[in-house]
Amino acid sequence: MSSNPHYLSGNEIRNIFLDFFAQRDHQILPSASLVPEDPTVLLTIAGMLPFKPIFLGQRTPEFKRATTSQKCIRTNDIENVGRTKRHHTFFEMLGNFSFGDYFKEQAIAWGWEISTQVFGFSPKNLVVSVFEDDDEAFGIWRDQIGVPVARIKRLGEDDNFWVSGPTGPCGPCSEIYYDFHPERGDENIDLEDDSRFIEFYNLVFMQYNRDASGNLTPLQNKNIDTGMGLERMAQILQKVPNNYETDLIFPIIQTAAQIAGIDYHKSDEKTKTSLKVIGDHVRSVVHMIADEIRASNVGRGYVLRRLIRRVVRHGRLIGISGEFTTQVAETAIALSESAYPNVRQREAAIKAELQREEANFLTTLDRGEKILADIAKNVLQEQKTLQKVIIPSLKLDQQQPNLQLDEQKLREGISQLDGQKFKEAISLHLELEREKLLETIKAAGNMLKDEVQKLPEVAQKIASFLNPISGVDAFTLYDTYGFPLELTEEIAAENDLAVDVAGFEAEMDKQRQRGREAHETIDLTVQGSLDKLAEHIQVTEFLGYTQPATTAKVEAILVEGVSQEEAEAGTQVQIVLDKTPFYAESGGQIGDRGYISGDGIVVRVEDVKKESDFFVHFGRIERGTVRVGDNITAQIDPACRRRAQANHTATHLLQAALKKIVDDGISQAGSLVSFDRLRFDFNCPRALTAEEVQQIEEQVNTWIAEAHTAKVEVLPLAEAKARGAVAMFGEKYGEEVRVIDFPSVSMELCGGTHVSNTAEIGVFKIISEAGVASGVRRIEAVSGPAILDYLDLRDKIVKDLSDRFKVKPEELPDRITSLQSELRTSQKELETLKVQLAIAKSDSLLQTAETVGDYKIIVAQLEDVDPESLKTAAERLLQKIGNGAVVLGSVPEAGKVSIVAAFSPEVNKKGLQAGKFVGAIAKICGGGGGGRPNLAQAGGRDASKLPEALRQAESELKSALG
Repeated sequence: MSSNPHYLSGNEIRNIFLDFFAQRDHQILPSASLVPEDPTVLLTIAGMLPFKPIFLGQRTPEFKRATTSQKCIRTNDIENVGRTKRHHTFFEMLGNFSFGDYFKEQAIAWGWEISTQVFGFSPKNLVVSVFEDDDEAFGIWRDQIGVPVARIKRLGEDDNFWVSGPTGPCGPCSEIYYDFHPERGDENIDLEDDSRFIEFYNLVFMQYNRDASGNLTPLQNKNIDTGMGLERMAQILQKVPNNYETDLIFPIIQTAAQIAGIDYHKSDEKTKTSLKVIGDHVRSVVHMIADEIRASNVGRGYVLRRLIRRVVRHGRLIGISGEFTTQVAETAIALSESAYPNVRQREAAIKAELQREEANFLTTLDRGEKILADIAKNVLQEQKTLQKVIIPSLKLDQQQPNLQLDEQKLREGISQLDGQKFKEAISLHLELEREKLLETIKAAGNMLKDEVQKLPEVAQKIASFLNPISGVDAFTLYDTYGFPLELTEEIAAENDLAVDVAGFEAEMDKQRQRGREAHETIDLTVQGSLDKLAEHIQVTEFLGYTQPATTAKVEAILVEGVSQEEAEAGTQVQIVLDKTPFYAESGGQIGDRGYISGDGIVVRVEDVKKESDFFVHFGRIERGTVRVGDNITAQIDPACRRRAQANHTATHLLQAALKKIVDDGISQAGSLVSFDRLRFDFNCPRALTAEEVQQIEEQVNTWIAEAHTAKVEVLPLAEAKARGAVAMFGEKYGEEVRVIDFPSVSMELCGGTHVSNTAEIGVFKIISEAGVASGVRRIEAVSGPAILDYLDLRDKIVKDLSDRFKVKPEELPDRITSLQSELRTSQKELETLKVQLAIAKSDSLLQTAETVGDYKIIVAQLEDVDPESLKTAAERLLQKIGNGAVVLGSVPEAGKVSIVAAFSPEVNKKGLQAGKFVGAIAKICGGGGGGRPNLAQAGGRDASKLPEALRQAESELKSALG
């Protein structure tokens, strides 16, 4: 290894680091997946995360020392990506770890050695930081390494106390910074000055575990976790101005620039920022998809979709009009495949996902951007009006150079504004957000100093705060056009506009009221309590593959997540045993049910979840008092187990049938195995035909009838994959895996419970096949004993319908078709009558038409008229009065308001647009809407406000036309 600084590629830096620690007895381990085992985090955010169970004492390490290059994803500061020198969503963390072996002295010595003797940094270019109370680390750097005291900085908890998340391992840390300008001297060193310093190596001295309450408890063994940022090291060693121009990212940027027909180095800063965002995000999405994350609207899938859409939009900003993501992804794959072979292995899936997401987003991006541009234009116009009111309300404090607000003057000015809606919205915002507004004024005032001419600029910032893009508009863009809130905020910021995030969240909450798909949840309170107990209780031994019952000892009792020594009858509890026959939720299969019993004790177990290496039995104590240390008997419900086994094996057969009949490239995208049904999600860009569904069902039943015997083996992971075993979506695998093989039919890696022979399933029936997300289909089915439940329900429904319609079961289809035809005819007749009635009612309004200037207006409420008939009535009235405006309202049913506006061309020329007009009026009734300039319709929910809304409409029409 050279002792002089020289150009090193990213791959060389990675290999040098790993080799350095391998020579010092560290085991080189592969990067863990970006989908973590830790339920407290969404994605792998740090190099130490895969080792968290070891640091907590929940798992015994195979090696005392390890070194890795861990791929990580963080999106908490995504807005800084491309704008700063070194913010990324995807990055690689080089790390060396000690599990109860060496500690501070050795970690610091090796950190200094690799920095100075291997990578060739001059000590004059290095500065170190330590936690403010860590005198031990300070002394090692000063006395043993020889770093001058002036170049050792003590920092507080925010900077030099490392945590892995809200809970988990933590401890003081020491960081090594590279100084680009040592000639500036050691006086007043400010490590926050990123034009001079860059932190490249963080040494974490892991001593504590932090629980959900923030309490620190010493770990049984002191551990070392370090992180050297690969991208930052590449920037330093390759002598480029930022991380993006290193060989790890810049080739991706160049590919995007070539597609756009531009030169990165000759581009303006805005274009460079977009290219950097593309370079960073493409690395992220390539590795996320390679780790089997798929785009969706929740969780990790939402993060992936958001990143892909940012790539597409920034491509548009630099002039790329067509699809391009697969081209830049190819460059990212080529850069990463030597260190991460799975990106090349998953190339087809990566490109297919990108192509699908990009195509879907492009179909709505143009329209959404135009709508947002119109919204922004209107908001900016309103803000200009508001600025005229704000400036007289501000005054500069002559003694202290900051702004003060004359609230009374501001309120008086607002009351003089045109437009009731605008006036009320601003007044309400001022009332609710007064303190935040004053903070905004203070912050804006700091810009002033003595330059009063900047007052309009300050007023603009305050106007942006008081009158942002509404939450309703932001939600419409999200819900209708697929714009994530962050994208709306980003585009708004480019126009110096804010977004009403609270209003957006309120709209989201309304949408969340709809039913959600069942999904696995994690009780973090239970997890936090187990973290505290981890060093004192025994991990659970699972015996359930071969034993339906076992004797066991109660290791822990939790009540509402809090550890207890005992619990009485009637209490909902979570119990941890030293061994169990109960299968815990995993791989889509729900947990077993059954009983825990002992001397006078009966606990009904309703569910079982696995938290780290502990099986948590959720249940209710039906009799007696359960105490920690009790010897008990754990017994599963055999009937429930048989149902789960049948459904789980059926999912394996279903996947095999899909691969055989539809496409061998189909892969699982999620599953649910319960006692009464099964659900299987799979990647497929199209709906299955009825013939395919029938063929799949027949194939599964054929395999069931053939009575294939299961062969269960535990094999090394590499050997299992070499044999062709299919991995289950989202599962994590150790060096050895359990393989469920039905020879010549299906072979999968699976930890679930299964039948020993396919004949035990009995029969298989597909209930439905449908799309659940872009490129993802879902099959729901039943098998085994659950078939009887399904048939019983169907039989009851058929009998009930036969009795009601007084026909035989086989005559039901014809009878229903006949009724549908009769209903359609009746509905058409009813619609005609409704329109005729509305016209009759509206004709009586002609005599109420009021002349305003050169126009006639009719504003009225019609009782019990549906929206379509109301629209017809408004159009007819406008035809009869000629030059003018008609606004009609009705309450067609409880909790529903309908309002229609019809304007003549002459009214439009006066600046009145029916769409905008009726949308604003409808908000009084708690609704909204819009349409064309000459005809528009809106709705609302509060019928009691309709008279007020119509009065407001009449007032505004008279004001505008008079």
